[in-house]
Amino acid sequence: MNSPRVNFKFLKTFWWKKKFQVRVSDAMPSDKKEPPNKPDTEDIISSAIGEFGRWQLLHTFLLSLFNIPCTWHIFIPTFHAAERLVWCARPEKFRNVAPHLWINCSGQSDAEYCSTTWRGDAAECPPFGEGGNFSGTAACDRWEFAGEGSTIISDFELVCDRANLIRVGEMMFLAGVAVGGLVCGILSDKYGRKRTLMVSVLIQSVVGTIIAFSPWFSLYAIFRVILGFISVSVVFSGFVLSIELVGGEWRTVAGISYLFPVSLSYMIIAGIGYLLRDWRHLQLAISLPGLLFQILWWVLPESPRWLLALGRTKEVMRILESAARFNKRPLPPNLDKRLQPETSEEPVENVSVLDLFKTAEMRKRTFIQFLIWFSVYLVYYGLVLNLGNIGGNLYITSVLQGAVEIPAVALSIFILLKGGRRLPLCLTMAVSGAACALIVPIYHVTGADLQWLVTCLAMLSKFCISSSNAIMPVFTAELYPTTIRNIGVGAANVAAGIALMAVPYLWMLASFHQSVPMAVLAVFGILGGLSVLLLPETGHAPLLDTLKEEEHGRRYSISPIDNSKRINNNCCS
Repeated sequence: MNSPRVNFKFLKTFWWKKKFQVRVSDAMPSDKKEPPNKPDTEDIISSAIGEFGRWQLLHTFLLSLFNIPCTWHIFIPTFHAAERLVWCARPEKFRNVAPHLWINCSGQSDAEYCSTTWRGDAAECPPFGEGGNFSGTAACDRWEFAGEGSTIISDFELVCDRANLIRVGEMMFLAGVAVGGLVCGILSDKYGRKRTLMVSVLIQSVVGTIIAFSPWFSLYAIFRVILGFISVSVVFSGFVLSIELVGGEWRTVAGISYLFPVSLSYMIIAGIGYLLRDWRHLQLAISLPGLLFQILWWVLPESPRWLLALGRTKEVMRILESAARFNKRPLPPNLDKRLQPETSEEPVENVSVLDLFKTAEMRKRTFIQFLIWFSVYLVYYGLVLNLGNIGGNLYITSVLQGAVEIPAVALSIFILLKGGRRLPLCLTMAVSGAACALIVPIYHVTGADLQWLVTCLAMLSKFCISSSNAIMPVFTAELYPTTIRNIGVGAANVAAGIALMAVPYLWMLASFHQSVPMAVLAVFGILGGLSVLLLPETGHAPLLDTLKEEEHGRRYSISPIDNSKRINNNCCS
């Protein structure tokens, strides 16, 4: 009689599994039980329609186009308030006098146009020959502007004691951006990415059109606040929807590629601004095309991941069936049953901003994200403003800024795929800050023309921080579960909005010493980069859907090395 054969390989595997389970249970509180196995929703969606196919390519491309009108609205004040030569208006009797002669004879050669100084004699200033020798000063209450078309400065007379309103108007827009990122993030997580996106872009077009007909600066400023509030909603809703339509490493490609039209927008707005010198015509030209996006209501899908997190499986099935047909691949059998939640007794999560601070881990992530977003935006836009002060043709400079962004964004895709999220973001921010730090001692060197070195270091810093600006939203979105993803990104945008409002005042610190602004940028660049190391790596790990998954995933983690395997095991085993 033959003795039974023992499968030692099976016993060895069984023993290791039991040992792993014991180690996990020992790390858990005694009153907690291991949750039931739950299929990884991303694996279900990706296995059904593929991680990336023609369907995903089409929709991520269409979503990226929403960035174009948003970028136009954000940077249009550069052309709305373009600097032009201005002088105190000529009285009626001197209306036929050439502007250059009037400026010279009325004491405005040094651009002091807030008052008119009558000086000279009949020989030097023929227009005033009737009075012989003369002198004196008179207040100026009307102005004339050189150049074609009009700007908000000429239409609303934002000169002299009203010149500070230009800065106030832009600060109000940025305040709208800061608040809008959080509020619209809440709306997107509650009502859906697609609905929030489409309604926001419609309001953006309507408000932008109203601005073009504003008769007063106060009305212009009020609607710019609303426009800032809405524009950031368009950007973030489209971004989150874009990365939730793809799977695997394609999240990185889709998230970064979503920013490519931003670079293109710099170049396009320069061309439009060059052709349309009247700010009202220019405002209409960038607002009306947004209405065309309403056609995409019947093309773009809602996020299947968001729908699945809310238990709306029938809608998910309709989207996956359409996507599978477009990608020409069959759906897996019994997919509708696999999408069903295992327990119907568990209610759908009701989330709010407070959930960002609910646990120690979420609080840590949220506060670090605040620091990172503040630092990136402060350094990025601080450098943009400084580069704008070097002079040159406004339209050529805008094109060059867009051209610089393209390789930075392209490089971000490569380093994210090869190096994950955490280390690339840390290095790009830290190098950007270090480049700013190297500029500081140059300002203290006298007797040497080192402007070329300052410019090279500033361009290096801007290149690196542009890459950080592309990596940061992807990393942030992956750190939060689906149910609060937009809330998390929107909350981080509040810190970014505060940084934006601080940028114009940052350069006022140069009154102490011209190196102080760069020193501030260096500190935040390096500090923000180092803080990234306190966050977990998210590359190659499936997106979490609910807060409970995040809590369980953190509880079961054995070591940072096994992070991606841990998530897969918890979700799919």
